[in-house]
Amino acid sequence: MALDPQVAAILQQSAANPDAPTIADLPPEGGRAMYRAMSEMFDLQDVPIGKIEDRKIPGPAGEIPIRIYTPVAAGATPLPCLVFYHGGGFVIGDLETHDGACRALCNASGCLLIAVDYRLAPEHVFPAAVEDSFAALQWVAEHAAGLGVDPNRIAVGGDSAGGNLSAVVSQLARDNDGPAVAFQLLIYPATDADVDTPSKKENAEGYFLEQKTMDFFYGNYVPAGTDRTDPRLAPMQTADLSGLPPAYIVTAQFDPLRDEGRMYGEKMRAAGVPVEIVNYETMIHGFLTMGGIVDAVKPAIEAAGKAVKKALS
Repeated sequence: MALDPQVAAILQQSAANPDAPTIADLPPEGGRAMYRAMSEMFDLQDVPIGKIEDRKIPGPAGEIPIRIYTPVAAGATPLPCLVFYHGGGFVIGDLETHDGACRALCNASGCLLIAVDYRLAPEHVFPAAVEDSFAALQWVAEHAAGLGVDPNRIAVGGDSAGGNLSAVVSQLARDNDGPAVAFQLLIYPATDADVDTPSKKENAEGYFLEQKTMDFFYGNYVPAGTDRTDPRLAPMQTADLSGLPPAYIVTAQFDPLRDEGRMYGEKMRAAGVPVEIVNYETMIHGFLTMGGIVDAVKPAIEAAGKAVKKALS
């Protein structure tokens, strides 16, 4: 199947200016600014929401900013909760780059959605993002009553690097006797930096996330000498995936990470974990935050939200 026409138009416009710098050509701060500017153009804007509250919570190396979204049609408390980790290769991305997508996902899921602004590399290399992400999950579980959250209905979710962190904290929660995670929403997750797949070859260039960009992200995030099979970095390397929460995995056909998302889902399924894998055959990596200009994104967010709602109902 061909690319979505609106996605193809975005890529054609980018290809028309081959001398323009990409995120991988810039220092991290420049890449962050570029990503924020892109989100202002691409992400959903002015999505109605019941309530938004920005807070800071204790973390292992200082305060962690979070953003708490209450859905428009919030039911009686306690509400189910989705702890959300944004994408951006562990180097870029923040609460603002995913605000529209988070609003839409909050409304579609009926959850209190808590977005986590974990530390970024290269200022804070692996495993800083993991430590912040797990600390935020623990904080939500410990403060569930005050948040109006049902501690038995907490899910984790995220896109790309955030999908990686969602998978990792699910494993950490299982292996450390909690917090209880009821569901995983993994949107084109990065699950193994070094896995060799057909999708990495097919989609290495020209589809937004390129091989050189992935090299840039991992080069900033992973210190030299790190064991790249560490499950906190590569959750697919975990030998035993049994006992993990059910998962809804989203992949995109024109995404270098397509196959590792599917492979991780299939490995969990083989271990007895209920898994649904949905591949969007006309989409590219990063489409979650393109809902402002790509019509097909809104139904995809609705479907993901409904999966979370059903799992936590």
